[in-house]
Amino acid sequence: MDKNSSFNKLANFGRTLLTRPLLHEGLPLISEYAKQVSGAQRCSIFIRNPILKTLWTTIADGTDTITIHENDGIVGQTLLLAKPLLINNPYNDENFLHAIDDKTGFITKNIASIPIFDSQRRIIGVFQLLNKPDGFNAEDSKFMIFFAHYISTYLELAISYDNQGSLLKKETYGY
Repeated sequence: MDKNSSFNKLANFGRTLLTRPLLHEGLPLISEYAKQVSGAQRCSIFIRNPILKTLWTTIADGTDTITIHENDGIVGQTLLLAKPLLINNPYNDENFLHAIDDKTGFITKNIASIPIFDSQRRIIGVFQLLNKPDGFNAEDSKFMIFFAHYISTYLELAISYDNQGSLLKKETYGY
């Protein structure tokens, strides 16, 4: 694929994303685009609640909402270290949460996990891709860092938009 085609597809994706102001509308679009571009089997976008100290996702293909403590798992390590993690053998990683695979029946072969920063450089979420044929490499990390920056403004706005309509406000996302 040539560069112009890639940039045009990304621009079209961005325009479509902006027509979906609610998280539950935009997250599936982000997930599908990321899987399509990366070749990964699954995508999860964890949203952080700093007050409850949790990370949650409803975008975990094939499973219900996952909520974990912000220190748990590869996603928790990504939050703690505030940097991308590429784990090509997760069952040998001490931070990997085997219980999620056990519960869902999914077998995680590899993980790319990238923090998502807001405009104040706070981590508002973690973006994960799972099971890319032949594993993840430094080029994948570069793409995911760029993509996390690309979607961060949307996520920050969508979280703010959701909070405006929420009676729980701070309890919902903590911002």
